Amino acid sequence: MTPKPTDRRLFLFDIDGTLITSGGAGEGALKDAMKSRFGVEEDLEGIVLAGSTDARIAAELLGKAGIAHTPENAAALLDEYLHHLPSRLANHNGRILPGIVELLEALAARPDCVLALLTGNVVRGAEIKLTHFGVWHHFEFGAFSDDHHDRNELGKFARARATDRHGIEFPPEKIYVIGDTPRDIECGRAIGARTVAIATGIYGEEALAGHRPDFLFKDFSETESIIAALFE
Repeated sequence: MTPKPTDRRLFLFDIDGTLITSGGAGEGALKDAMKSRFGVEEDLEGIVLAGSTDARIAAELLGKAGIAHTPENAAALLDEYLHHLPSRLANHNGRILPGIVELLEALAARPDCVLALLTGNVVRGAEIKLTHFGVWHHFEFGAFSDDHHDRNELGKFARARATDRHGIEFPPEKIYVIGDTPRDIECGRAIGARTVAIATGIYGEEALAGHRPDFLFKDFSETESIIAALFE
């Protein structure tokens, strides 16, 4: 049975710490990029990575190194990062996080669900990471750092693309923003969406609970019970 437009739900997933852990590959690729492009031995000390956009991370790295934050320098840094990322992924012990494949497959099998990304990664970085772990094909579209440096602005892009692709408006109560950091929760609230926090990143359940997400899970291992909770 084809779902009514009002029954459609939009699930917007973060990547790092939510779908996968790169095992430090992303961090390593950033260090490699600073070294090979600018000759800077970067230790990432003081750089906020969790929940940040790649554009913001690039700005912080350039500023820390005393390099002018021009569009050209930021683009050069991120291009170099993308160059190093595949080899780093191949040589780090990254993995898909618990229950992710089962959850994505279960949601994809439902005609009332649309799966997309809402991530601080640039689109090419997202594709490289998720292709490496075999889950890129689950997502129809996404909103990325390429769209805006401020994570809280990305939900608007995701909603607009969902409407373009499906010809309907997804009301906030039918949108789920899923992530592992307080910034993901803030990002969801920025568009009035339901917020789903998952304690598989650097923030534990207690820390995430303090930000009052609509849903909070230790991980996504219990597929059936998680879907039941989200659709209750």
